Amino acid sequence: MRVTPNPLAKGFFGRSVDELKRLSGIALRAEGTRRATNPYVLHTFHEPDSPESCKLMSDGDVGGFSRAHLDWIPPATSLHPLPSENNKGYAKFHGSISIELPADKPHIQRTGYAAWRTKDRPPTVFGKSLWDIDPYAFLALRIKSDGRKYFVNLQTESIVPTDLHQHRLYARRPGEWETVLIKWNEFVRTNHGVVVEPQTELLRQKVRTVGIGLIDRIPGKFELCIERIWATNELGEEYLKEDDRIEEGQLKSKHGEKIRWNEEKA
Repeated sequence: MRVTPNPLAKGFFGRSVDELKRLSGIALRAEGTRRATNPYVLHTFHEPDSPESCKLMSDGDVGGFSRAHLDWIPPATSLHPLPSENNKGYAKFHGSISIELPADKPHIQRTGYAAWRTKDRPPTVFGKSLWDIDPYAFLALRIKSDGRKYFVNLQTESIVPTDLHQHRLYARRPGEWETVLIKWNEFVRTNHGVVVEPQTELLRQKVRTVGIGLIDRIPGKFELCIERIWATNELGEEYLKEDDRIEEGQLKSKHGEKIRWNEEKA
């Protein structure tokens, strides 16, 4: 019997070795029985080809007029970069939002969105590549925002493929680099922008993709820079407490009620 080429590819075995090293490290550090100490990197944009492992989406895909780009930006060359600069490579998610409806496509009733997410990771000898973030309390993102209302989107191995777990991406210092922390248990399960009831907890052992979307439907340009995304247990100064986030977002329940982010999630 002839073995198919894909399992023999260097990339396949390389990914498998990396996963074996990661799992061995977890076992040696006994992270299954106590609090994980090392951060778990989900995605970085330090390399020029890193945006290629992400998928861009906008209403332009279905005939709308919004446009989105995800470009790699090289690191700053200065020894002491300004708060608006970064000494590592990063991605710039930018473009323009339009709520204009295409005249020749009457079935399109809503436009004005743009997003990106990581692509499904290639398999290893251990099977499908999924992130197990169960040992960690927070999702961390190193970003520079323009102040618009972005959402962080998580996709898991749910029985409903179109389900997303979402949370507002709060930036305290638009125009400057900052680290944002979000508790995993504060994500809200949604489907096509509507909150799913009853809520179910995020499947932490099987996270497939992570991404960011802009759905405020405000026409005009947007720009969000992202350096890296990771899971962590370190509580930094830039973690926003519940009382700091009293705001109604774009997400609505099936009854049309807006979700207030300071409310407890079931």
